[in-house]
Amino acid sequence: MTTLFSLDGRTAMITGASRGLGRAIALGLAEAGASLVLAARDAGRLEETAKEIRGKGGKARTIAFDLADLAAVQAATDQLNAEGVPIDILVNNGAIGGWGALHDSTLDQWQTMFDVNVSSMYLLCRELSKGMVERKWGRIINFASYVAFTGRPNLSAYTASKHAVQGLTRAVAADLAPHGVTCNGIAPGFFDTDMAAPTVGHPQRAKIFRDAIAFNRFGDPAEMVGPVQFLASEASRYITGHILPVDGGVANILSLPVVVET
Repeated sequence: MTTLFSLDGRTAMITGASRGLGRAIALGLAEAGASLVLAARDAGRLEETAKEIRGKGGKARTIAFDLADLAAVQAATDQLNAEGVPIDILVNNGAIGGWGALHDSTLDQWQTMFDVNVSSMYLLCRELSKGMVERKWGRIINFASYVAFTGRPNLSAYTASKHAVQGLTRAVAADLAPHGVTCNGIAPGFFDTDMAAPTVGHPQRAKIFRDAIAFNRFGDPAEMVGPVQFLASEASRYITGHILPVDGGVANILSLPVVVET
């Protein structure tokens, strides 16, 4: 690995690190040389990921908390700052989804979506960037979604939360740029993860979604590692406030499964 992409000597914290994209990202950043702080609700699954990293010669510790519990999020950041853990790279990957018609939705559901997908991210950015500012170096990577660029039926709270992530990312980027800290976003499309299992595992539904993807397939979680390594490394030092789609072409290419005769 070239020095430009090396994360040797850096410490990265990843939320939602017990499975799916978060787990793949954790393994990838460890391979690039970073020490890991793994966060999620499930302490047992987190430790499995940590053991895999340690088994390959990497360094990893876990800190379990629920992103829906904002007091627990604050307590976790207080603990890390009090211990002097130098979080150089923050990957805000953890999130929840939820389907439902607008008229059947509730304010409680809306609030929970925003607590997990936006407010916890705000707290983590606010608190863990303090050390980055002191050290004059840092990388924050916030996970949005392809729906941050559009609208979708039956996803009012989720779509709104991901639009908010886009705005938060750009605002944080503006605040932190003078201190040598970047903040960028990634907007995933459809990946083959536990969260997407109801779609991936449903033949008819899966075909509809695949047909909307230019590559005509779901993403492999391992395909998220490269983009995150790039945004976490020196290779991206002059990029901030950017939202990078990693979606097989969903956001920017209209894929129509129709053969047009000429």
